[in-house]
Amino acid sequence: MAKALIIVDVQNDFCEGGSLAVTGGADLATEITELLSEATDFDFIVATQDWHIDPGTHFSETPDYVTSWPVHCVAGSKGAALHRNLDTEDIDAYFRKGKFDAAYSGFDGLLAPEDEVAVGEREAHESVDEDGDAPTSLDDWLRENDVDDVVIVGIATDHCVRATALDAINAGYNTTVLRDYVAGVDDDASEEALEELEDAGVELK
Repeated sequence: MAKALIIVDVQNDFCEGGSLAVTGGADLATEITELLSEATDFDFIVATQDWHIDPGTHFSETPDYVTSWPVHCVAGSKGAALHRNLDTEDIDAYFRKGKFDAAYSGFDGLLAPEDEVAVGEREAHESVDEDGDAPTSLDDWLRENDVDDVVIVGIATDHCVRATALDAINAGYNTTVLRDYVAGVDDDASEEALEELEDAGVELK
């Protein structure tokens, strides 16, 4: 029975200075780094990334900030890289999502190639690996590593954190969201999202 920390979308475009910045994103990256230095009970640490190539109506020149958004986290761009305040040394795997759709949940993510650096420019992940097999999903990877418990932190509370936590609990994982280690787009919507998660069986700490 193993426990994994899932770090959701702590990327440059979601932090101050990015194209879709969340207030407090850079500070949150620092706080998660401090959590990583103190925590001893995680068997695995994984990170998710928005990794958009052509996500259709998810990108808009006139976004409604509900289902459509400004261009962000384009695959291989600086904006898609993990924020420099996040220490990636102990991250075991990276999962990219949203190449051709919105993909809010980390469980839509596919495993990134092992030989690629944790931050900076990357090539877009192919639909099959070099052996011709389908790429590994986050759910596949967690199950292969006998993970039963997941703890979720990251950006944004009311969007990708919410979606990832709902998918985790629906997939049968014991799921926890750390309230002090998430940041949201909208304060009211974030509180509503946390209430929804608690009602769904997610533990809030």
